[in-house]
Amino acid sequence: MTKKKPTILVVNDDGITAPGIKVLIEEMQKIGHVVVVAPDSPQSGMGHAITIGRPLRLDRIDLYEGVEMYKCSGTPVDCVKLAVNKIFKGRKPDVCVSGINHGLNHSINVLYSGTMSAAVEGAIEGIPSIGFSLDNFDYDADFSHCRSYLVSITKQVLANGLPKGSLLNVNFPKDEAKGIKICRQAGGHYVEEFDERVDPRDRDYYWMTGRFELEDRGEDTDSYALSKGYVAIVPTQFDMTAHHVIPELNSWGFDS
Repeated sequence: MTKKKPTILVVNDDGITAPGIKVLIEEMQKIGHVVVVAPDSPQSGMGHAITIGRPLRLDRIDLYEGVEMYKCSGTPVDCVKLAVNKIFKGRKPDVCVSGINHGLNHSINVLYSGTMSAAVEGAIEGIPSIGFSLDNFDYDADFSHCRSYLVSITKQVLANGLPKGSLLNVNFPKDEAKGIKICRQAGGHYVEEFDERVDPRDRDYYWMTGRFELEDRGEDTDSYALSKGYVAIVPTQFDMTAHHVIPELNSWGFDS
């Protein structure tokens, strides 16, 4: 008896025409039936935003041969929600993969990332989900060294599943990887600066700039693994409860 091919939902935040999603689609076609729902324009840095103040558009397009594809006018999270409710009609794909993002989503970036938020939404829906990102912001970035890892990691998730409430955050180094490291998320933050300017109508406006500061020097983090040339896999969850703080708060005597 022929084994049924898995159904794979592919999403991203760089937009449906981004080179990164093309590579992801090509590799997922080696594994199963691919359905793509992606934003019709770049949505980087959208985090877990959803569209509630305007209607959403979802249009079927023929961009790559043999691939069921839809462009969405909303955010990456909107793409997942519409896919589950309107394309799969309540059925669940076997896996949701997001990316490949042009730029890393390590450390604190996971909170801002539309790529990872789409994968988080997949996990919320009960779908085993993975976010993929590459340490290269260039539009014409070289994704060739990511291809075999995309397939092997996705196959492992399909074979083994993921614990409820969890997903994988996978970041690739810019060049050929030495292998895979299972890591924790590094501690870091952005030091923002706002370049203040004046428009032709004499109104102030701002361009946000800044730099990432890594505070965590541990050798078991995603940032460290990437700096040494490894693919960093961080098991991630959307339960943001600080469980270790609960005993401390219980000692404060709120009842009194």
